Amino acid sequence: MIYLAGPDVFLPDAAAIGRRKVALCARYGLAALHPLDEALGPDPASDAIFAGNLARMDRAAAVIADLTPFRGPSADAGTVFELGYMAGRGKLCLGYSNDPRPYAGRVVADGHLIEDFGLADNLMIAHALDRFGAPIVVPKSAPADLFRDLTAFETCVRLVAARLVPPRSV
Repeated sequence: MIYLAGPDVFLPDAAAIGRRKVALCARYGLAALHPLDEALGPDPASDAIFAGNLARMDRAAAVIADLTPFRGPSADAGTVFELGYMAGRGKLCLGYSNDPRPYAGRVVADGHLIEDFGLADNLMIAHALDRFGAPIVVPKSAPADLFRDLTAFETCVRLVAARLVPPRSV
């Protein structure tokens, strides 16, 4: 099982994007868990959402995190928590960002120092992926739709499948 983390859950067509991601995983022999898999009712309590996502992460062997900058220069805070949760449990962690600009190029300094290591995001995010999975997948140029293009996501799916799906016997 693969847990799918990312800010796409906040988009108006979130359920459709989730179904596309789950279907893409299935094409590679992977079962995927998306945060919108279970209906929580019209006005879910925040603790129910949190508990449900923890339960899905606990069932998963890996996470694919959409780290495309959301509501600021860096990845969505909830997605970063999910990545850290999975890394803390020693699970396979992969991530992608559809924004090819380095982190330092997106941050407004406001007089503060900026870590400028040429990484796709904060060093803790980038190196968590290095340590627990694979380097962050980033396209050479930004796709037309940062939150709906699944090219980099599919690269992550292929990487997970290569590690978790047993080869077929002939």
